[in-house]
Amino acid sequence: MKRSAEVFDVAIIGGGSAGIAAALAAAREGARTLLVERQGYLGGMGTASLVHTFCGLYLLRDEPGAVFANPGIASEIATRMIAATGLGPARMGRLDVLPQHPVEFVRIADELVLAEPLLDLLLHTQVTGISRDADHWELALAASAGPGQVRARALVDASGDAMVAMLLGARSSMIDAPRLQRPAYVFGVHSQRLLDDAARLQTAGLIVEGVRGGDLPVDALGLAFRSSGRAGENFGTLDLTGGATAADYDPLDASCLTRLETTGRLTACKVVAWLGANSEFWKGAYVSHWPIHAGVRESRRWIGEYVLTGEEVAAGRRFADEIAQATWPMEFRETARGPKLRYPEGNRAAGIPLRCLKPAGIEGLYVAGRCISTDHDAQASIRVMGTCFATGEAAGRAAAEWVSRPERATPT
Repeated sequence: MKRSAEVFDVAIIGGGSAGIAAALAAAREGARTLLVERQGYLGGMGTASLVHTFCGLYLLRDEPGAVFANPGIASEIATRMIAATGLGPARMGRLDVLPQHPVEFVRIADELVLAEPLLDLLLHTQVTGISRDADHWELALAASAGPGQVRARALVDASGDAMVAMLLGARSSMIDAPRLQRPAYVFGVHSQRLLDDAARLQTAGLIVEGVRGGDLPVDALGLAFRSSGRAGENFGTLDLTGGATAADYDPLDASCLTRLETTGRLTACKVVAWLGANSEFWKGAYVSHWPIHAGVRESRRWIGEYVLTGEEVAAGRRFADEIAQATWPMEFRETARGPKLRYPEGNRAAGIPLRCLKPAGIEGLYVAGRCISTDHDAQASIRVMGTCFATGEAAGRAAAEWVSRPERATPT
């Protein structure tokens, strides 16, 4: 691999919402930056898993009018998305969310990343090993051309699964399987007619009837459809148990993930075919596209210099070293029967300390996205893409600043 001898200031592992923001922030701070992503495009949950809403962008407010919680790269991407789709913030109960289209997110990410002269991108590349000497992190890379290596002075783990903790044998945690947030399976459906509120309500009732009558699997309960905003294009979202029982779910196990993917596809096919035969609205409908992978909401998390708790999020606690605000309610999906929301007192946003982005006892390493240092309850708030943009930006900036410290100046 031609990059085997290259040295970067900052390397970011994972090109989801947190990784994109980390890479942009580091490069804009003047650091020569490398972003490594295993898929063929960026965006993570918002593209590969077809999650079609940016949550956590806006402050919680009783009054109308969406206000950005964390201006910066999050609002920059949101503004580009609004221009691309023509869709502004939507009110859902007490929450403001931004509809987003995965195809546009891929394009926006490409344009932003390719516009930064100090930012290099490696797609179709996995990090298989990590080591460190006195001055650099060394990353072992695997791609179709064979193994390779790169070096970087600072490192950001935006993998979502705290992969760097696993490779280093560092301290991490994961809640027991029955309490893990259940995974989402999102797929595309083409319909001949426009999906409106009346059609969604009728469809939900039909699915319940189909399950009760034995025509549809129990996994179909809770399936919801939403229009993408484009003619005939809809997204279907399934929350799955993840295994035969809640205790069988392991989001880090390939066998479990294989069952999850096949269950999602089989369930989607059965439901769309059954609806087409039993509903005039869905007549002629078909599954139009699959996600690259199911949407894992929770897995392994780092143990950092500080562990943010659900009680602190609920109380809207603030911190002297906070780098972002957590504004999404704690969204518990510990079953496949829909969310349970816990809102903070008085709609107060909680701060996210920089210490949650710094693994305990490891210099030159930062964490961003859903695997930052929190407990299970706090993670139910900070895992959404709007907040991941903000923690990614903070991690990328902190990594670049760490490299630029005078005491860090060493020859390459």
